[in-house]
Amino acid sequence: MNILYLYDFPLWGNGSGTFLRNLMAEVVKKHKVALVAPERRQIPKVRQFRVTPPFPLPVFIGHPELKDSKRYKDLTAAEITKLYRAYLATAIRAVEHFKPDIIHFHHLGLLSMLARYVHDLTGVGYIATTHGSDLKHIKEDRRFYNMTVHSIKDAKRITAVSGHTRRWFLDMFEGQSRYELKRKTNIIPGGINTEEHKKKQHTRSVDWRYGLSGKKVALFVGRLTEEKGVEYIIKAAAKINGDVLIVGDGPEMKKLKTIKRELGLKNLHILGYIGREKSEKLKKLYARADVIIAPSVIDEALGIVILEAMYYAKPVVATRKGGIPLAVKENETGLFVKPRNATDIAEKVNALFADEEKSKRLGENAKRVVEERFTWNIISERFVALYAAGTSKNGSGESLKKKKSNSYAHHIH
Repeated sequence: MNILYLYDFPLWGNGSGTFLRNLMAEVVKKHKVALVAPERRQIPKVRQFRVTPPFPLPVFIGHPELKDSKRYKDLTAAEITKLYRAYLATAIRAVEHFKPDIIHFHHLGLLSMLARYVHDLTGVGYIATTHGSDLKHIKEDRRFYNMTVHSIKDAKRITAVSGHTRRWFLDMFEGQSRYELKRKTNIIPGGINTEEHKKKQHTRSVDWRYGLSGKKVALFVGRLTEEKGVEYIIKAAAKINGDVLIVGDGPEMKKLKTIKRELGLKNLHILGYIGREKSEKLKKLYARADVIIAPSVIDEALGIVILEAMYYAKPVVATRKGGIPLAVKENETGLFVKPRNATDIAEKVNALFADEEKSKRLGENAKRVVEERFTWNIISERFVALYAAGTSKNGSGESLKKKKSNSYAHHIH
């Protein structure tokens, strides 16, 4: 099959980008893969059609590579139109040259309208994946809801990254044929590429740089946004019997540094964003950590960071939010904490620091869970099955002679 992916951000710096990179890396082993996205960096064996946006890319919440960007909800009608045209021109070129059998787009909203437009013109079927952040985005801005509502009717399949995301999606579009949506909406969580993490990591350089020799270490990795709950890790640090490392960047950075300074925390290290070029450093941090903290305060998808840490046999201290319980089980692979509760975070982290036998057992269980359920070779097969089921007779990229009159084709030229 020829599979064309549509994506609306750089493919490094956020969970959905990592999700898509790993999915393509597996699918391309047996199928031809192309990508329409605003990404300059080359992805092995993937044919890339780069979108050149007319202005700095907008964001849903935040992105470490797009620090000064507007949010989608702040775009004017004229700006949305210009952005859509940029994606449209690139997508049509990709369909003409690559001739996909199926299109798979990630994030509802602008790309929903794009996929349906291309389908109406060419007959190529499409599959949609919601990662959760896009639902928050379209909930805040009815314009993008309207772009999505018509598109999902014609989608061959819809996938959600967690049970919570699926329920949220179905509730949001309950005005549609709920039975039909439930029937074609599947839960397929993210996973990790274990080949990238099999190399044994030596952590002496990490100990030397941050003064960690002989100390217990708790690690957070992710965007520094209010939703991630990092503020509560920092407030917990004063009571944690070890050092705390914060990896990431985002709109909360200034606030978090202020809290650190006001509390006079010597055991807290805010390292900033670690990008692709320093991925080995992040692996060393996973290997060095004793506990991973994921104190999200909202219902999010199961983060790739949690799965990567679990593969390094690390127990997870997390909130029971969104998709996290898909992998984190109380006293099996980690411990749950109450949202927005620094005291609970400190107590659970210290409990694992103090009980090395339990910490090791939870970590070993965590690695086994990832190996059995959350590797990309397993997850990619589920997507390929959906692609095969969704491939229509008209999926070769050739234009259909007869199309519905209610398409988006006449709205934006």
